[in-house]
Amino acid sequence: MSERRPDPVHVVFSGGGTGGHLYPALALAEALSAHRPDVVPFFVGAARGLEARVLPERGLPHLLLGVEGFGRGGNPGWRRLADRLRVVRVLLKALAELAGRFRAIRPSAVVVTGGYAGGPAGVMAVLLRVPLVLQEQNSVPGLTTRFLSLGARQIHLAFPEARHRLPRPARRRGRVSGNPVRPPSPVDRVSAAADFGLDPERPVVLVVGGSQGSRALNEAVQGLVTAVMPQGLPGEAQLLWATGPAHLSSIQEAMGRAGDPAWVRVTGYIEAMPRALSLAQVAVSRAGAMGTSEFLAWGIPAILVPLPTAAADHQAENARALAEAGAALLLPEAELTPRSLLDHLETLLVDTDLRAAMAKAAGRRGHPEAAAAIATQVAALLPPPWPEGVAP
Repeated sequence: MSERRPDPVHVVFSGGGTGGHLYPALALAEALSAHRPDVVPFFVGAARGLEARVLPERGLPHLLLGVEGFGRGGNPGWRRLADRLRVVRVLLKALAELAGRFRAIRPSAVVVTGGYAGGPAGVMAVLLRVPLVLQEQNSVPGLTTRFLSLGARQIHLAFPEARHRLPRPARRRGRVSGNPVRPPSPVDRVSAAADFGLDPERPVVLVVGGSQGSRALNEAVQGLVTAVMPQGLPGEAQLLWATGPAHLSSIQEAMGRAGDPAWVRVTGYIEAMPRALSLAQVAVSRAGAMGTSEFLAWGIPAILVPLPTAAADHQAENARALAEAGAALLLPEAELTPRSLLDHLETLLVDTDLRAAMAKAAGRRGHPEAAAAIATQVAALLPPPWPEGVAP
């Protein structure tokens, strides 16, 4: 008599709307699959989120729900009430659809990485008593994390400052695990520098404004390049500048008018980010959770310019936490000018002792193995692995 084939061990991963919530879910699913090859990841997201493009492109099993977040702005009175009632109505419809899918796949755990797209799966996990795991990227937990934390079995935080911002009964379950970023790996500096047309013997300042770029950062850096021409940055530092695809042509034209300085390399988007990070002595960036976590993992001192319109001002809180930890310098956008940016860069490029101390502080806050560590904790909630040689 042949051995009965076991049921698949499904784990639902849900989070999205933006890449800051989607990509942690993808990283955790990959890490859990590496740790437990018998696990079958299933993704739940929003039809209006980035996941609606990324998940089909990657051929991953998924369900897209017609959910949306509560508006944070300005419709007054009855219009705001009507909007919120509509969001609740859509949420109830999504829960009914999701209940059918949960009955079909019978997940052994649900991992929610935040954003409005993660709410329905988290609620369904609580209702059906499926172990719920939360992963919060920012120092200020989002509404989804705060709401679901009371019913979560595990709460993984990237910032220790986030714990006291959880509901009091949930705080003891919060553990600082870090954000699931790609861990640093050895990179040949000469070949990495050649990829970007840089000199491997000279320091590199990496400027990134997120996947779409930052107009405010671009304008400040453009002014800085013009202001310090032709002598360049202190210590003969080079600038590797990711402008965002939409800004690339205008920045290239501006650099052409400035004589295309040899110490500046402009690109729309950096696909091979680990190779760029391996070159950087200093980073200039917004203060999104995933980007700052990569700087910490690589031990890179950063000048952080928080996005002032970020929800709950979480980027400013992220930057403030890292500045207080000694891993970054905080430069509010209201104070961002070519001169102020140059002053901050000179501070880090000239004072090598300060830069080394900040790099050490960044390393202390970094969690390069976060994805694997969180996956191990999630696996502890699952049924035992299948016997060797038995596959679904």
